Amino acid sequence: MPSRNSQQNHFVAPLEETPLVAIDQVKTEGKPSNLWIDAWHDVRKRPMFWISSVMIFVIVTVALFPSLFTSVDPTFCELSKSLDGPGGDSVLGYTKQGCDIYSRIIYGTGTSLSVGIIVTVLVFVLGIVFGAFAGFYGGWVDGVLSRVGDIFFSIPYILAAVVIMSVFSAYRSVWIISLAIGIFAWPSTARVLRAEIFRVKNADYVMAATAIGVSRFRILLRHVLPNSIAPVIVVTTISLAAAIVAEATLSFLGVGLPSTTMSWGNDISQAQNDLRVAPQTLIYPSIALSLTVLSFIMLGEVVRDALDPKARAAR
Repeated sequence: MPSRNSQQNHFVAPLEETPLVAIDQVKTEGKPSNLWIDAWHDVRKRPMFWISSVMIFVIVTVALFPSLFTSVDPTFCELSKSLDGPGGDSVLGYTKQGCDIYSRIIYGTGTSLSVGIIVTVLVFVLGIVFGAFAGFYGGWVDGVLSRVGDIFFSIPYILAAVVIMSVFSAYRSVWIISLAIGIFAWPSTARVLRAEIFRVKNADYVMAATAIGVSRFRILLRHVLPNSIAPVIVVTTISLAAAIVAEATLSFLGVGLPSTTMSWGNDISQAQNDLRVAPQTLIYPSIALSLTVLSFIMLGEVVRDALDPKARAAR
């Protein structure tokens, strides 16, 4: 029997006989990668991203510089041209009051997009504040903030906006309708962020920051929130489209913007009685609304897939 202290010889094959394969090699060159860089490399390869981006760029340009796309005053109306079809000086025809449909669509873009952006900013801020504090601090903070969110979540924001706009009917404006929608539309964003922060706050880098004495609020701002914000960006992108639809819905119901304000919702509302006689008065504003909403939804879908590593791996 060999002794327990006997030495054993170990043989290692020469490197030339067992070369390193790609899986064994450590990548030491190239730029470092992260979630955002990987997402950008993914989205720029997808045609839907470029299609939606071009559509959104055109919509934003029309909203900011409407005079570049039409020289017709949208408030100038001639009753003699009431419900006339396309032709002559008008590309899309005239409304019942004799206003140019094309110019009203162009100038109405800014109103609808403004409501969407204001609502999105409001939803983004409120959702981050409530979701971040509830998810990171937990305990009674989470209990109080979550119950507040549940109260607002249980109220349909369209119904709440109808009530608010009816109460403040004398003060209807872009800001009032944006506040009426945004104040009740943020709970879904807060829920998404809260769930993501629950996942991130137990990561190793968070525990390391806690161990070296970094304050909890600073950890939330510098480590937890930046690594939890990706799903919120996706939800916010889609929320912008929902806000534009909500504004058009409220204006269609007669409790949105004043009838003198140019918006697609007002034009659709005023055209519903003339659908059989002059369908162009309703169809063209509806198409503009649908294309705008579609472009933001397409962008949101692409960004969602790009920020999800599992979705990227499945393709």
